Amino acid sequence: MTSTLPILRARRERRLAKQKRNDNRSRGAALSVGLIVSMALGAALLLAAFAYADVVRDLPSTEILPLLLDPPNGALLQPTRVYDRSGTHLLKTFAPDETPRRYISVGEINAQTLAAFSAVSESDLALAQKLIADLILYNEAPSLKRDLRQRLLALQILSQFGREKIVEWTLNSADFGTDAYGIDSAARLYFGKPAAELNLNESAMLAATSESPALNPFSAPQTVLERSREILEIMRQRRLVSAAEIDLARTATPAVQPAPQTPPEAAPAFLNLVLAQAESQIPRARLLRGGMTIISTLDYDLQQSALCLTELYAARLAVLPYESCPASSALPSLPPHSAYADSSVSAVVLDPTTGQILALVGETNRGAETPLLGAHPAGSAYDAFAYLAAFARGFSPASLTWDIPSSQENPNFDSTYRGAMRLRIALANDIQVPLLTLKNQVGAENVAKVAASFGLNVNADASMLDLASAYGVFAAQGVRFGQIVDEKLAPSALLRVEDADHNPLMDWSLPKAQTVVTPAMSYLTTDVLSDEAARRLTWGRQNVLEIGRPVGVKPAQTADGKNAWTIGYTPYLSVVVWSGVRGEDDALTPRFPAALWSGIMQVASQKYPSSGWALPPGLTPITVCDPSGMLPTRECPNLVGEIFLNGSEPTQADNLFREFYVNRETGLLATVFTPPELAERRVYMLFPDEARAWAQSADLPLPPSSYDAIQAPPINPYVNISAPALFAEVSGKVLILGAATGDDFSYYRVQIGKGINPQEWIQLGEDRYEPVNGGLLAEWDTTNLSGLYAVQLTVVRADQKAETAIIQVTVK
Repeated sequence: MTSTLPILRARRERRLAKQKRNDNRSRGAALSVGLIVSMALGAALLLAAFAYADVVRDLPSTEILPLLLDPPNGALLQPTRVYDRSGTHLLKTFAPDETPRRYISVGEINAQTLAAFSAVSESDLALAQKLIADLILYNEAPSLKRDLRQRLLALQILSQFGREKIVEWTLNSADFGTDAYGIDSAARLYFGKPAAELNLNESAMLAATSESPALNPFSAPQTVLERSREILEIMRQRRLVSAAEIDLARTATPAVQPAPQTPPEAAPAFLNLVLAQAESQIPRARLLRGGMTIISTLDYDLQQSALCLTELYAARLAVLPYESCPASSALPSLPPHSAYADSSVSAVVLDPTTGQILALVGETNRGAETPLLGAHPAGSAYDAFAYLAAFARGFSPASLTWDIPSSQENPNFDSTYRGAMRLRIALANDIQVPLLTLKNQVGAENVAKVAASFGLNVNADASMLDLASAYGVFAAQGVRFGQIVDEKLAPSALLRVEDADHNPLMDWSLPKAQTVVTPAMSYLTTDVLSDEAARRLTWGRQNVLEIGRPVGVKPAQTADGKNAWTIGYTPYLSVVVWSGVRGEDDALTPRFPAALWSGIMQVASQKYPSSGWALPPGLTPITVCDPSGMLPTRECPNLVGEIFLNGSEPTQADNLFREFYVNRETGLLATVFTPPELAERRVYMLFPDEARAWAQSADLPLPPSSYDAIQAPPINPYVNISAPALFAEVSGKVLILGAATGDDFSYYRVQIGKGINPQEWIQLGEDRYEPVNGGLLAEWDTTNLSGLYAVQLTVVRADQKAETAIIQVTVK
């Protein structure tokens, strides 16, 4: 029997070999997994290192806090102040008074006060993080990175300065409303005592106020009191003070000081705008917390004059007594009116070369300014941009338009139609019918696009600042200046913001510029708006808009008479005045705000030259016929100077006026058969069909349409003109047909003469020696001719006797 030992041995060897191979595979897999894990861990560590480096990059120093808060020179111990553009006139201090804030140490604060604030405080880390967020990272946008940086810095200051210092800094920088920052300022403002003397009730009220500073003992006393009671209960539950102290506190109500009388601010509406614009880069809470100086764009002296004039105007509008002020003499008289008791007015002065606001008076009612500066219905304030859109599409200030009825309702503010006029006259006098016609021709969407390029929304109410900026573009010959606010170019109210060491935090000293239109297009509009002669149609001579220097002016109003504007500019200033009434029967015209505008503009312009705008390249001055805007003819009764964009100058002669010969006895059109002594030359305006009815109703002279009844001589069959017909209108090349024949025919000639009794005749071609019977006598080229003409055929016989035939035609 064969031994099984070798077989068993072979099997065992195969099994060991297989096991060895499996062990090798397991060890390889383990090594691979380990390698992968190691690499992943390394990558994670590397990413963490990069992330950490990103978080701590440019991490502010924690030493900023002592510089801001610690006495005696901590920056936040001084309130934020706003000055005029010179830096010498203080406009606003964001503090209850001008007294520097008093820093108080933890050791000076009683235990009850510390306990009250401990009741509303979270962990020490949370307090530290709030300090970092409010005072160091306030300008960083919320993000995970900011949260990590905030937490990291909070841990640093806790480790570096300790819990007690964090509490002390918190109490000395907390916002307690009404511009009170720090517990000592709040204690003195609300309770008339230093923080060291606060009792438990008062401490609980201040702790409640610190949670929501807008709800403070002045603005919401009951709310603050209720919250303070809740805080007392928290203190009881957490055993921060004894139950007996809590019970005693609940039996009394703290005596809150009366709110101090707020002195009138120099420019409340302007200051609101300053804060709003500064807040675009620095949070308002940080601005008001203190330690900053804001230099505004305000011209203090001009602001005082503008305020004086505006309050005087408002008082006169409401027929109220008002004390005179230094600038009073600059305000012209207002139009006669009854008392507008419910009326408002506001004004702004802008430097169009920088976009900086020099003066701003908020809505002033019954002689007193308010901080309000709202938008108002624009009425016709946007009209200039419709005309500008037309000028960009081939129209010109000289283009003819018709102010005539087109519907049942008259859109003109004075309900008067004035007939034919140039666009210049329509814009200068705020006449609405031509405007509506123009908008239909140009397209409302194109008008909106042009206005939008100037920063205006034609579908919204008008902002005074936006109007001052938009019309300031014309003052600056097509360029708009300002600063970027909310991603848009806007007028600026501040020059710079500095910290306590005069380091700039914001610097708007240099304006941003945006080209809106070409200098030529801008000048075209300004030339119309500054045309004193053009606006006299409705304003008359020596009106309040004429101030002794070149000035572009756009009066505007709403159809209901509740809003009226005067917008005007020189090369150095852009001034806007709005006036509104709310009484049911009250109505204003632009003549009211024009008086205030005139006073402010004259006062503001005193330190500037009286120069205007130089004619830029791209424009050509030309004398044209008024109102057609076409080249003058002999018949044109009025010639005016106009300007045109190069390439858009008129090339055709005027066709609005035409000369007619009229029988002065019958009033009918004279003919070549009218006795010469009865025919006289008269020039008439030719009205289009749609204007004839209005012209008749306005008793304007219309040319006669019928000819004199004097009979023409009988037709000679041998000497006659059969075409053109008698009194026909002709143009271009005219074929003169007829007969020139008969016994003893020698030759004939055809002549033309201007008028019905020509003083001279011009022969068409040479004498012709071949008779014609019902055929072509001559050709007449009437190109460049117009008016009445006589056509005369002369046939000469062999005995030198002559026979004639004559017709009258009108060359168009």
